[in-house]
Amino acid sequence: MKITEFLKHNYRHFNAAALIDAAEGYKTHLDNGGKMMVTLAGAMSTAELGISLAEMIRQDKVQIISCTGANLEEDVFNLVAHNYYERIPNYRELSAEQEQDLLDRHLNRVTDTCIPEMEAMRRIENVILEEWMAADQKGERYFPHEFFYKILLSGKMDESFQIDPKNSWLLEAAKKNLPIIVPGWEDSTLGNMYAGHVIAGDVKNVHTVRSGIEYMMFLAEWYTENATDDSTIGFFQIGGGIAGDFPICVVPMLHQDLQRDNVPLWGYFCQISDSTTSYGSYSGAVPNEKITWGKLGLETPKYIIESDATIVAPLVFAIVLDQ
Repeated sequence: MKITEFLKHNYRHFNAAALIDAAEGYKTHLDNGGKMMVTLAGAMSTAELGISLAEMIRQDKVQIISCTGANLEEDVFNLVAHNYYERIPNYRELSAEQEQDLLDRHLNRVTDTCIPEMEAMRRIENVILEEWMAADQKGERYFPHEFFYKILLSGKMDESFQIDPKNSWLLEAAKKNLPIIVPGWEDSTLGNMYAGHVIAGDVKNVHTVRSGIEYMMFLAEWYTENATDDSTIGFFQIGGGIAGDFPICVVPMLHQDLQRDNVPLWGYFCQISDSTTSYGSYSGAVPNEKITWGKLGLETPKYIIESDATIVAPLVFAIVLDQ
């Protein structure tokens, strides 16, 4: 039995039914000529969402991505250092002393998965620092994801790949030169490293890596060029936080601050979240709240799946891909 057949036979009520509705809405949006933004919060790359997301990119089911700096870099960490990762199923039972032991072994824990500092983070730092310095010396400036595209497409790291490269969503995005928005990139391991290299003088111009404000300016022009009444942009949000809140605000910014009244609202919205509603957080806001901010309209198809994104997102993608 295909995954889609299994899901449609068994997932009939509650969050399970919402998953089906959201996935079918995603397909309908694309079938009607729309484009889709996918946003990645949390540690989706370390959860290896790339296995399913890369295929979505290959099959043109995603036209633009917004992600945290952590998701941007952690996909590449996994690509080059997967064999050195350690999984700790009993992570809830770790003592402070055991956590200290992980630190002493240069293993940085994300829930049940430890990222090896030397094999992953420092290996990428050495490669990308060359690109930062080269651009800096030429007076050139690039977005964070563009520097990753450079090192991935250069072939310099091909021999270091430790997973099947078809499971790296960022590598697939690089091949298509997919637009990526990375708000708050500074809040990432490589963002910290970059700050250190600027302080140390290895990079002279702090603006060699382009900023979040410039990302919003880029997104404003991309959205204006790509969103039409016949081809609206959908918003598929995995988790919450800045990866979702930053890009969705481009529409009210275009309307209210730039007075571009002819720009359509987002044409589809779905959020996978386990955040509790009522605490004032963006992550916990129900879709209708976004109407008051000028992000979604009365007629926008809206879905919310209250569940674990690491479980739900691959299943939604399976339906979209007709697997």
